Amino acid sequence: MDQEPKNQKDNQDQNGPKNKQTLLMVMICLLISLLFFGLYSNFSGQPASKEITYDKFVEMVEEDQVRKVVIDSDTLVITPKEQKVEGMTLTYSVTLVGDENELGKLLDKHDVEYSKKTPDMTSAVLSTIFSIALPILLLVVGMNLIMRYMNKSGGMMGVGKSKAKAYIQQETGITFKDVAGQDEAKESLQEVVEFLHNPERYVAIGAKLPKGALLVGPPGTGKTLLAKAVAGEAHVPFFSLSGSEFVEMFVGVGASRVRDLFEEAKKNAPCIIFIDEIDAIGKTRDTRYGGNDEREQTLNQLLAEMDGFDSSKGLLILAATNRPEVLDPALLRPGRFDRRIIVDRPDLKGRVNILKVHAKKVLLDETVDFDAIALATSGAVGSDLANMINEAAILAVKNGRNAVSQKDLFEAVEIVLVGKEKKDRILSQEERRIVSYHEVGHALVSALQKDSEPVQKITIVPRTMGALGYVMQVPEEEKYLNTKKELEAMVVGLLAGRAAEELVFDNVTTGAANDIERATKVVRAMITQYGMSEKFGLMGLAEQENQYLEGRTYLNCGDATATEIDHEVMEVLKAAYGQAKKLLADNRDALDKIADFLIQRETITGKEFMEIFHEVQADRKPDEGAGNIPDRETELMAE
Repeated sequence: MDQEPKNQKDNQDQNGPKNKQTLLMVMICLLISLLFFGLYSNFSGQPASKEITYDKFVEMVEEDQVRKVVIDSDTLVITPKEQKVEGMTLTYSVTLVGDENELGKLLDKHDVEYSKKTPDMTSAVLSTIFSIALPILLLVVGMNLIMRYMNKSGGMMGVGKSKAKAYIQQETGITFKDVAGQDEAKESLQEVVEFLHNPERYVAIGAKLPKGALLVGPPGTGKTLLAKAVAGEAHVPFFSLSGSEFVEMFVGVGASRVRDLFEEAKKNAPCIIFIDEIDAIGKTRDTRYGGNDEREQTLNQLLAEMDGFDSSKGLLILAATNRPEVLDPALLRPGRFDRRIIVDRPDLKGRVNILKVHAKKVLLDETVDFDAIALATSGAVGSDLANMINEAAILAVKNGRNAVSQKDLFEAVEIVLVGKEKKDRILSQEERRIVSYHEVGHALVSALQKDSEPVQKITIVPRTMGALGYVMQVPEEEKYLNTKKELEAMVVGLLAGRAAEELVFDNVTTGAANDIERATKVVRAMITQYGMSEKFGLMGLAEQENQYLEGRTYLNCGDATATEIDHEVMEVLKAAYGQAKKLLADNRDALDKIADFLIQRETITGKEFMEIFHEVQADRKPDEGAGNIPDRETELMAE
């Protein structure tokens, strides 16, 4: 893309002669201006003149040095007999003093030729024209030429001209083969590409090409990549720009750019227009979201242009956004954006395929297992996975290896999720014990509960994103639903770190802030969204906004109900915390032994954790009544 696109060059070649003609006209205008001013200077210019006093003039007359005198109103123009400057008539200017008759007598006495100049009204009129009217005329002509040039180039400094970049297949270098994990979105867009390649097949049956397709999904899922792949597959001109490029501080500039963009697109049809982040100009015109004249004018022009072109000519509009809920309904109706293509977070199979695509040019050793990495990165988007592959390659080079190993990949996953190890942060011995018991508390309660995810790793090494330690849990399989028991087990596991601190040290720290926040969020969602509360039943008490961004929820109930919800959340959290404390108290021997081992090693694997836990269970007498290990964990150990 560093090279200038072919279509863009063609447009520049076509506009080149026009720009040269405009430049030539401006130069001619300047030359004419210089010529007029030169003529005016010659017309109104006087011979080389020097002003002298009247006494000096009388002295020159008496000394017979004056050849001619011209009386012009109250000024005397004196021509001396001797010319000191060759090729130029030297004159002197004198202000008349006294009576003109006395002057005549003086000049007659010394035989000096003199005459009186008659005022020339034509000269005065021409002088006025040249000094006043001509500059105004030239200014008007120049401004007219400038305004014409501005209109052709999109306004002052080109502010009204479209900034869309034109690409063709060899410039993007991306096809559908380079896009993984979005099979449904690719299938929808492949139909559009097929229409552009073979429109007669669809026209014969009466089908019409969709005017527009809206790509919707969270950031990093590949919306822009899909649009570039469409350009690479379609082999037609591809105009790409961001929604924010339409908006300027000048009202009307955005609408002008929209008109210019569609005019260029119609000239190059069949072609594709891609508007990234269309919510910058497509926000609803509802005044509740705040009015903006420039943005609304731009949106109105876009709506008019989308209605005004014929889709049978092969003009397609692609747009991308992660905020579809704020878009204007007129933009989303059939006939404008006919298709909404969801580009969501990839599933397990999609993540495996994405990892393989990004690892094509990376050297891998035989230990690499993309399925395990995909399981450990549930919820990750394409950009996250690409970053993990790159971080793993950097780690391999840093550690002196020629190929990326599974260990590098898992470490890269940790770097992306929780940051790099913060080696310069040294915890005191007491803090190491607190963090160790806190993290083992999480892991031990997870192992004791049937509906929890298996532990993959426990560490007390601080990370750059603020964590002093963490427990990595990897699910055994991809899940799209969570049962009530699984959510309850999740809450108990989240509160287990704080429970371990209170149980062992009879005190608590600030380290459980994130755990409490996450646990509260889960419980509140169970009550207000999932209908998992006996008190409120199946009543929906909250709605979600910005689904593809932060996914924040807000209550849609009265204040009294909101207060009752808070009490219900408090009761559920209190019960979960009590259950966590009981599980840890019943298995205090395992908690102490695993925590001591973690303090010594700083990082232990899930396998090591389970081995110690099994040893403690085996040494325990049958009547001590400790919790049993779930069958799933036993199977994991056997493997």
